[in-house]
Amino acid sequence: MGFIFDSRSARHYDDWYQKKAGREVLQLELDLIERLLEPRQGERLVDIGCGTGMHLAWFQKMMLQVSGLDASPYMLDRAKQRLPATVDLHRGRAEDLPFDDNEFDLATMINTLEFVDNPTRALAEAIRVTRRRLVLGVLNKYALLAVQRRLKGLLVDTIYRHARFFSIWELKEMLRSIAGPVPIQWGTVLFFPLPLVRLVKAVERQSIFQHNPWGAFIVMSVDICYQFITCSDPVGAPLQQAGGQLPQGTLKVTLESLEGNKRQPPGRIASA
Repeated sequence: MGFIFDSRSARHYDDWYQKKAGREVLQLELDLIERLLEPRQGERLVDIGCGTGMHLAWFQKMMLQVSGLDASPYMLDRAKQRLPATVDLHRGRAEDLPFDDNEFDLATMINTLEFVDNPTRALAEAIRVTRRRLVLGVLNKYALLAVQRRLKGLLVDTIYRHARFFSIWELKEMLRSIAGPVPIQWGTVLFFPLPLVRLVKAVERQSIFQHNPWGAFIVMSVDICYQFITCSDPVGAPLQQAGGQLPQGTLKVTLESLEGNKRQPPGRIASA
């Protein structure tokens, strides 16, 4: 089982974002998340690893229907205090989501992937339950701030001692190993040291500047695509591809079912 936040860690998480620097950092992260999420009013969103519900409260203001899941009962207790009783909260693991296929339009994993046992499995589950877009918020292993946090974790027992940091290239490789050549967008913030965040936030908000791979916080969006795979022998051909199972959401169709027996190029299936 991955790292599960205890009561002290949950309290520290909330307290840090209440500080002046924490609020500035949070706003930079939220602005980039919103830009790459492109939410539409009324859509259903699940925040996997929702923590204390801070992001869920923000998503609610966008007029989204929100649900959350976290492995920590202490985090969920704080989320219940922060959010209306109508918000659907679940205790569970990111690697084994208690949701149906394509149940949500959007999914987010913000500072979640760093603390799970099996990041690839967690991403596969997030893609399984999502119809339109998955957005990740992940700590960047190649940022100066990440180096400082890891060094601090060696000296003091902080949550970063238990965290796994990622690069943009590693995230892309994992996602495409699961879902194939899906459209991916990304950006980063917190390139400069935290004490300077107020002075440089105008620069940090520029989309051109955000397209550098060294910011401490990576935001990556993945469009969920479905592919047609044609098969001339629907009875004898196994539903799999070399190297493993078909990606979740892949639709197998026969040549006879295609109009005029013509092969169709890969494409998106319109949602019902």
